[in-house]
Amino acid sequence: MRILIAIPVLLALGACNVSKEGNAVTVQYDQNTAENTAADIGNTAQNVAADIGNDVKNTGDKIENKVGDKDHDNNSQANATENK
Repeated sequence: MRILIAIPVLLALGACNVSKEGNAVTVQYDQNTAENTAADIGNTAQNVAADIGNDVKNTGDKIENKVGDKDHDNNSQANATENK
C-alpha cells in the first residue's frame, strides 16, 4: 500500500528538469514527460497482467490435461478389471 503513495511522487520527480547556473538552481516541471511516463507505466502493467493471465491459463490447461489423462487411465483399468 505504501508504494501506491510513493508512485505519484516518483512520477512528479521524474518529470522535473533541474538546472544550475552559478548560485541559482531552477526546477521545471515537464507535463509531457510526466504523461508519457504514466502512459508507459500503464502499458507495462497491462502487459504484465496479460502475461500472468496467459501463464495461469496455460498452467490450468496443463493441469486439466494431466487430470484428464489420469481419469482416462483409471477408467480403462476399471473397465479391464470388470471385463475379466
